[in-house]
Amino acid sequence: MKKNVIKLMMVSGLLLTFLGCSDDFVNENPESGFQNVNQFGDIAEANPEILTGFISGVYANMYLTGTGGTTGHDDFGHKAYDLFADFLSSDVALSVSTYGWYRASITEMQCTEDFTFTDNYQVWRHYYRIIRSANLLIATLGGDEADPEDETNRATLGQALAMRAHSYWYLTQYMQNDYNPSQEILPLYRTASPIGVGKSTAAEIFELIESDLNRAIVLLENFNRSNKSQVNKEVAQGILAYVIASQRDVSRMPEVVALCDAVIANSGASVMTAAEVTGGFNNVNTPGWIWGFDITGETGLRLVSWWGQMDAFSYSYAWAGDAKAIDRNLYDAIPANDARKAQFFAGSGYYNLMPLDKFYDASRIIGGPSGNVVADYVYMRIAEMHILKAESLAKMGQDGPARTALRVVLDQRLPDTSYLNGLSGQALLDEIHLQTRIEFWGEGKTYLAIKRNATSTGVRGNNHLSFVGESIMHNEERFTFEIPELEIQSNVLINEQN
Repeated sequence: MKKNVIKLMMVSGLLLTFLGCSDDFVNENPESGFQNVNQFGDIAEANPEILTGFISGVYANMYLTGTGGTTGHDDFGHKAYDLFADFLSSDVALSVSTYGWYRASITEMQCTEDFTFTDNYQVWRHYYRIIRSANLLIATLGGDEADPEDETNRATLGQALAMRAHSYWYLTQYMQNDYNPSQEILPLYRTASPIGVGKSTAAEIFELIESDLNRAIVLLENFNRSNKSQVNKEVAQGILAYVIASQRDVSRMPEVVALCDAVIANSGASVMTAAEVTGGFNNVNTPGWIWGFDITGETGLRLVSWWGQMDAFSYSYAWAGDAKAIDRNLYDAIPANDARKAQFFAGSGYYNLMPLDKFYDASRIIGGPSGNVVADYVYMRIAEMHILKAESLAKMGQDGPARTALRVVLDQRLPDTSYLNGLSGQALLDEIHLQTRIEFWGEGKTYLAIKRNATSTGVRGNNHLSFVGESIMHNEERFTFEIPELEIQSNVLINEQN
């Protein structure tokens, strides 16, 4: 394990050196520009291991610090933006703020109305960084439509396509106020060309996302991944299910259901038990996780990490003075006999409603043990597929099957789910949305559900520091990030916000 981690870090370091930082971009190129594919081809030819190791470097962007282009303690890869989204959704409350992280820019929603805030740049830079590294790998392997004979190369291309799609999809969610297929929203790069482009329509972006994922599913057919950090066929199918659902076309809900069923049937994963959902969410080998990252001491994460912001049992801001808690109103909506109620500290003072029994380092030492973070990151769980399936069936008017799909999860949470029998139509959809918020609290999923269902946040409880009593609609300006100032300054083809 230690040798593999060291090798990964070496590859990741070479990748990040090759990709460079903002200083490496020429002024006339946009911040989302790319390096020369021939340079990478030369490196790959000189060291054949780079070609297979490069995809590990792509994944490294998901957890490494600084991938949003800053040295901030809120810049730590994909999970950083899960946390941004959780704050915006109102489900995560910043209940005490001593050090100021997230205080004005995110929880007061200043950045989403002012493109000069660095948070916009971080979101943009992080996902375009993955896109450009995936594009380099795709180009090296022959392009979008390549059909490598070698199984290793097929799997590498499939993973690169899936990661490009995943990043573009997150950008559509974070950068467009409301789904409108004809609106121009993002520059679309599908090659390793360094030339800047203007914005493409949402329809064009989604067409590429779906094409990438469908191609990835084919290429990953025979891929047996070595660890859960890698995208396999089932993870690609799960991402595609989300992508289709987010376009709100009821006629396509059968596709979402079919994809969810395929993941459920073939992933080998099982819904986390009541014991597991109060077990710390710290082990990638948990049977209910289908995509995540195994963090070890050699990974080098500590304070600047998701755990460093969220977990009172890590060396963290959550311990030292920036408390993150469940929204009071959402907590009150969880039944007393629901296993998930016990995830949150029901007391008084600083730790009130913090997730002390959902997310925690296994040591259970307040303030954390000495040394680096070793608790793992979760990106996707099988429970997501069951609840997304229930949501899609309910939108199709298939209330009975929707209730059955939802029960697969709730039977592990509640002693009695008979109340579901009385729910249908909008009441059932509302219950599924509520269960999404409860089940995936703190995992970055509620924001996506709010956008997907064109709904609003819950009414903010009294343990927030801002906007108490307010509910925010999915398409409000303050709910969506801005195209960053640097992109508009450096890309002459983009001169206005979405």
